[in-house]
Amino acid sequence: MPPEKFRVALVQMSCGPEPEQNLQKALERIADAAGRGAQIICLPELFQTQYFCQREDHSLFDLAEPIPGPTTEKLSAAAKRGGVVLIASLFEKRAPGVYHNTAAIFDADGSLRGLYRKMHIPDDPLYYEKFYFTPGDLGYRALDTNVGRVGTLVCWDQWYPEGARITALQGAHVLFYPTAIGWHPTEKAEFGVAQHDAWKTIQRAHAIANGVYVAGVNRVGFETGNIRGKSAPGQGLEFWGGSFLSDPFGRLLAEASHDREEILVGEVDLKALEDIRRNWPFLRDRRIDSYAPITSRLLD
Repeated sequence: MPPEKFRVALVQMSCGPEPEQNLQKALERIADAAGRGAQIICLPELFQTQYFCQREDHSLFDLAEPIPGPTTEKLSAAAKRGGVVLIASLFEKRAPGVYHNTAAIFDADGSLRGLYRKMHIPDDPLYYEKFYFTPGDLGYRALDTNVGRVGTLVCWDQWYPEGARITALQGAHVLFYPTAIGWHPTEKAEFGVAQHDAWKTIQRAHAIANGVYVAGVNRVGFETGNIRGKSAPGQGLEFWGGSFLSDPFGRLLAEASHDREEILVGEVDLKALEDIRRNWPFLRDRRIDSYAPITSRLLD
């Protein structure tokens, strides 16, 4: 039986120009978090590189790897060594010309429990993800692990209540969102506070509406998309960190800074989750007979 309580660790890290060094840093953070009693650990989105989607460059497809592959072998070994469940966001090479932004979930014995391929793909200034990533085709998934049933979505999925709802309806106790989100330097002064507040608010709303814990795991630092010495043109992005764990009442149990590398550790309490759902029975009171129009793009 899964434990009634378990500890989660969120690795907020900066990413440099050398993928091998970023992977090594992540492996060290996993060991550190396991040593601090974490039972499930989540890394930020695409942690092996600086955020390369700031430009469209065909040569960067060479960064992608198959799953399983060399990186997943190292991550699997790290999960097994630490006896932890591990969530890692990877640039997946599925086939020539078909690449995904994929979260791999490893169980505490190192086995690959499953994959989630990012469903919602943005295309905004300095976030040119549609150039690189094919939309996910595995759907929304909750997976049983050594510590409990968890769901993983990725970054831009954060803004869509449908993905959170469907994953929660499959019995997920925690929704993890590996993330790479930051400020455009020219926008930060005017919009920065509001942008960060909206990001945190929408995810806390997912926790409340679905009666689940929610973890947002962001990177930190200023990046120009430097990959082995080659940067994107332009002003770069300042990733705002702010990783956090919310309980099913929307309360922040742990929150990171905007400008430092940190390992957040917080507790998931399944008894508290059940108590909150008993008092706020949103899933019970859903009118599923009335929701058919949600599958339309617009209701003209």
